[in-house]
Amino acid sequence: MKPYLVAFQFLTIIPLPFKVHCEARDLGRSTAVFPLVGLTIGALLAGLNWLITPWLARPLADALLVTALAAVTGALHLDGLADVCDGIAARGGRERFLEVMKDSRVGAVGVVGIVLDLLLKWQALLAVPAGIKMQALLFFPALARCAQVLAMTGARHARKEGLGAVFIQGTGNARLIAALALTLAAAFVLPPLTGLSAYVAVILLTVALRCYFQRRLDGLTGDVLGCISELAEIAALMVISIRFS
Repeated sequence: MKPYLVAFQFLTIIPLPFKVHCEARDLGRSTAVFPLVGLTIGALLAGLNWLITPWLARPLADALLVTALAAVTGALHLDGLADVCDGIAARGGRERFLEVMKDSRVGAVGVVGIVLDLLLKWQALLAVPAGIKMQALLFFPALARCAQVLAMTGARHARKEGLGAVFIQGTGNARLIAALALTLAAAFVLPPLTGLSAYVAVILLTVALRCYFQRRLDGLTGDVLGCISELAEIAALMVISIRFS
């Protein structure tokens, strides 16, 4: 339970009724159950959807679900997305990119990135067929958290300090296999073709993004991992929304 509780504390802002003692090595160990925390977040979204769907129009209900996702996670990954967008817009070398991402201020490009991210996520969720919406809500947060583990495993860290470096150092192949297996099993809450297509698409996207940032920054940071997670959520919902039949 401890790895799950550590991951839950890091990936959400939901308070626990007790304290969990956490050391640096516990952060790396917790990555194996990142998808399980994603499933927990998905279950909360599915429960909220069950409560509000009878009373609200689908577009408004889906907008509230996207809002709830940002709230539950403390907009942690949205902040990373904004910092990465600002870093790319700075058009400098590696040091300039890292310097801009470390700045606590959000630039115009970062704001645009957040707006587009939320808009795409909302529209992708709205396009998901009603018959599999509950399953999609359960699965896509887990798939995005699995993408974080995939991006971290074996990666270099662009900065020696920060939580991103601690997670990257502590993640290994065994934990990646556990995360991938757990997420693959969760994919079957959806129709097989839909779930497996989303799974494969997000894995390919994550590998491509990881390669890009490894070349650009000679490693990854916590902000980059947050950006990858946000893009993985959008990609997962977009694939799930495809009418394969």
